[in-house]
Amino acid sequence: MAIIFKSFGWVLLALVGLWLLASLAAGIVAPFSPNDIVGSMWAGAFWQQTSEHSGNLLGTDQLGRDLLSRLLYGTRNTMIIALSAAFAAFALGMSMGFWAAIARGRVDMVLSRIVDLIIAIPTLITTLLVIAAVGPSTGVLIAIIAVVDGARVYRLARLVAMNATAMEYFESARLRGERLPWLMIHEILPNVRMPIITEFGLRFCYIFLFIAALSFLGLGIQPPAADLGSMVRENASAISFGVLAPFFPAFVISSLAIATNFFVEFLARHNR
Repeated sequence: MAIIFKSFGWVLLALVGLWLLASLAAGIVAPFSPNDIVGSMWAGAFWQQTSEHSGNLLGTDQLGRDLLSRLLYGTRNTMIIALSAAFAAFALGMSMGFWAAIARGRVDMVLSRIVDLIIAIPTLITTLLVIAAVGPSTGVLIAIIAVVDGARVYRLARLVAMNATAMEYFESARLRGERLPWLMIHEILPNVRMPIITEFGLRFCYIFLFIAALSFLGLGIQPPAADLGSMVRENASAISFGVLAPFFPAFVISSLAIATNFFVEFLARHNR
């Protein structure tokens, strides 16, 4: 049973890696530019096409753009923004959480109350208010997610760092006179890496789905840039005509999120 579970974990890692490689190589493997009109509207996938539309493997979208090309570029755009937001959230949340655990006292109290205030407001409402105030853009989207998700990372980072600061190796480093950055990077982080890695995988899934949901609502990555969520929204009515155009980006979103989630679970169990 353990061998089957381990093999399943590596299969999931391969699936995540496949989407990652495909998105990174979009400029090489994509048959067309993502914004070029190369056929008629909703030509259908290759098994639904006539000979005149045989050049589009997955068919075309609502404007006649190649769906496979937009799928590759859309996956890349969504993953890059999700990874950027996840790294920013963890950099902010971990640094604040480790600082609170080391400093204790007033610093811990102030930071924890700020985090409680951020978490008390629903994420979607916060995002919609900020986007309505400053307008949708990639930088704004990453900044909002970094702050909101960084507050949740803060709680985990503070909790695991509290345990690490009670250990003898940490007290020895502090008595040696090591400064705050050294204590965070060399004393705490290496000893709490597994909970942090596990949380990163789960948080990336949430951010990836959140960005896709915002784009579905028209508030995420703005056209004409390709994006998985907006591709589902733009081609949703194609289902009425028997065309699977919205199915392909929806499949990428769900398979990547599920595979990442299960792989993180596999990684956590494998390293216990």
